[in-house]
Amino acid sequence: MEEKNNKESIITIKKDTLWKYSTFILGALVVILIFMMLSNKNTSVTGNVIAENTQPSGGNTAPSTVSASADDDAVLGDKKAKVTIIEFSDYQCPFCGRFFSQTLPQIKSQYVDTGKVKMVFRDFPLSFHENALPAAIAAECVKEKGGDAAYWKMHDKLFENQQVLSKDNLKAYAKELGYDIGTCLDSEKFKSEIQKDMSDGQKAGCQGTPCFVIMGSDGKGTVVSGAQPFDAFKQVIDTKL
Repeated sequence: MEEKNNKESIITIKKDTLWKYSTFILGALVVILIFMMLSNKNTSVTGNVIAENTQPSGGNTAPSTVSASADDDAVLGDKKAKVTIIEFSDYQCPFCGRFFSQTLPQIKSQYVDTGKVKMVFRDFPLSFHENALPAAIAAECVKEKGGDAAYWKMHDKLFENQQVLSKDNLKAYAKELGYDIGTCLDSEKFKSEIQKDMSDGQKAGCQGTPCFVIMGSDGKGTVVSGAQPFDAFKQVIDTKL
């Protein structure tokens, strides 16, 4: 009787152990699946590749010409520069902020300040960033009053204060630069202009932010998607100079 009880105890322990291991493995698989889903979602928003736009042709994938215009948006640098970088961006996007703080200074010092490249900022406020559209409008309001130079000062101030872009703060930032944009901002005066920027960005192949179209003097552009390091931009720019 005692031996039987021992066998039953051993069987029970083995079943319990097997159940524990099965539960642990199942839980681990669920965590891995969730992580993969989130990673794919983030990639679609921020982008992380450099490529010419491509389109299928006769069953094959062939390069196509990418094009985007500066429209009437603010220009940084020599307007006669051979290469134009058109940035489609969102003032509340953390990846756009990373480009502003880590990559733009190098592009500016090596290419913009030397007259080789000009930068054009076009708006692409994502719908889930509630302060992105008001911030874009605020920058356009400043541009209306002070021109391109004022716009780029406001641009810098907005990225430096990404976490606090309330309407009151937007008006205060403009005031610090010497501009009263209260009426312009409240009326959303430049909303249609910003919507046009977004439409043009989508036509160029931009699906998230930041997105860049690097245009050469031949009218052909290359899309750089995501908060890429300086060397990634250098690689493309140098082929167009």
